[in-house]
Amino acid sequence: MTIPVLERIGELSALLDAKRAAGATVGLVPTMGALHPGHATLIARAAEECDVVCVTVFVNPLQFGPNEDFEAYPRDLDADVRTATDAGATMVFAPPVTEMYPGDQSTTVHVSGLTNVLDGLARPGHFDGVATVVAKLFAMAGRCHAYFGEKDFQQLAVVRRMAADLSFPVEIVGCPTARDHDEVALSSRNAYLNAEERAAAPVLIRALRAGAELLARGESDPARVRRAMVEIVAAEALATCDQAEVVDPRTLRTPDTLEGEVVLLVAARIGPARLIDNMRASTS
Repeated sequence: MTIPVLERIGELSALLDAKRAAGATVGLVPTMGALHPGHATLIARAAEECDVVCVTVFVNPLQFGPNEDFEAYPRDLDADVRTATDAGATMVFAPPVTEMYPGDQSTTVHVSGLTNVLDGLARPGHFDGVATVVAKLFAMAGRCHAYFGEKDFQQLAVVRRMAADLSFPVEIVGCPTARDHDEVALSSRNAYLNAEERAAAPVLIRALRAGAELLARGESDPARVRRAMVEIVAAEALATCDQAEVVDPRTLRTPDTLEGEVVLLVAARIGPARLIDNMRASTS
């Protein structure tokens, strides 16, 4: 089976409008390509819940900082189309940069509050790039269900707020983090790791579990929970802790006293990659 690969915005919008006019529901799975089994779970869920599934493949230059890996980011459209097809996609939208950003880009979408914390501090401008490209994709696709992985928890929060604030006719569907056999969160950046570095990657889930165990025992001091996660990462010689936080899932801010449901987040640099992971947890 060969599914269509579209490159032009007009083609995409016209095709999805026609599908909706015929009574079909549309699922949208925005990606930057380098599709892996984690993406496949998003596509499969969209295929279960929608009649038509469009996977977008676009390496968005706006969300890369000056010292980040835009040029090195893996690109293999043929492999991505095969993965999308096998997972149940109906079409792939893979526009060139000139189609998404013709000429000068004068408008940027900024989501206040949720973007100047956590990874927003480590990667200035990153979430403006995410919000801008996702807003454009929503405008092109029209009414749909859009599927995002919970691994990128802050990104999901930003997209939810942006879609609500701008009244896009889009239902945001958050999907559980897909994990490898050793419970490492599936990520395109895992491909950057050599065998020894990949063997060190489970330190992130171990750190999250250490924080969750403290919460389950009644710990309410965020500093102690953060310290427990940092210590786990520090014990791994190949990992450098870049972030360890415990936050309110709605505001992404750390409360003075932990109570009820929170989200634990950890980021670590292992070899050339910055890996992230998170876990929901509750105080006892």
